[in-house]
Amino acid sequence: MWLLSYILPVVRLYLVGVKVLIYQLFNKPFTLPALPRRKGRVAIVTGGAKGLGYETSRHLASLGMHVIIAGNEDEEGLAAVKKIHQETIQEKVEFMYLDLASLKSVRQFVRRFESRGLPLHVLVNNAGVMLVPEQVTEDGFELHFGLNYLGHFLLTNLLLDALKNSGRSGSCSRVVTVSSATHYGGCLSLNDLQGRSCYSPHGAYSQSKLALVLLTYHLQERLQGQGDAVTANAVDPGMVDTALYEHLCRPAQMAKRPVAKLLFRTPNEGASTAIYAAASPELEGVGGLYLYNGRKTESSAVSYDKRLQTQLWAKSCDLVGLQKA
Repeated sequence: MWLLSYILPVVRLYLVGVKVLIYQLFNKPFTLPALPRRKGRVAIVTGGAKGLGYETSRHLASLGMHVIIAGNEDEEGLAAVKKIHQETIQEKVEFMYLDLASLKSVRQFVRRFESRGLPLHVLVNNAGVMLVPEQVTEDGFELHFGLNYLGHFLLTNLLLDALKNSGRSGSCSRVVTVSSATHYGGCLSLNDLQGRSCYSPHGAYSQSKLALVLLTYHLQERLQGQGDAVTANAVDPGMVDTALYEHLCRPAQMAKRPVAKLLFRTPNEGASTAIYAAASPELEGVGGLYLYNGRKTESSAVSYDKRLQTQLWAKSCDLVGLQKA
């Protein structure tokens, strides 16, 4: 039974991966349309110093946005800021420390941001870890669930007032959350969110990405119900050649190298859908979407379960110490 519980998430994840690669073999990557300048708008990009996050930060800065790269490695973050400044000399880009594996750090980040008195028009929940060996966060949560999901859940909720205050009719603020096709193979048990009954890094990663889609849909429903000028969408970057795959098993690592050169998207191509969701006029006022390769796509059947969305939201509020209302 234990062996089956461990193997099934592995099989699901790799089957999803094969389907994505077949799609990418026969379909060109999404090409960003020309986007208007967004001077005066402020964006926060978690994990914005490398990979998809860096490409997202760089492009939003090129549109005139004031971009705040949020990450947990100072040297890496400052190097990213310097590099973007060299490309976009007159634009505002800066680094602020944020460790999503620490709820204390999330709260400190929000307090520092609020003390600046800046508006907030775009939040890109991009940072994440994948297939790491079993670890826990500073607060004792399983790492994938704690960093990929709970850290972003708390960050988004604490920044909602800033997003609401900055949004206007015809110029909504936007929450863009990076999920993954692996959510299609994800299972979510509210009684075992930490995977303690049988830990599988593959299952933990898929669950965290499913949780992010559930969060997006429920958040959009709440915002729409309250009449707030904020939208929430989830994006799927596809399979992208980044450092996220460093924890693959050795046979998978060996197979990945030649396959990645042929079929994986580049970080710039992978980031295009997140950039589109963050800045395209075509998505003005539109939320509750799952976007893949620049198009609205159906997410997994379970992700539309409103009862599960509500229960996960309530459970998450308890875990991070937020009121449910």
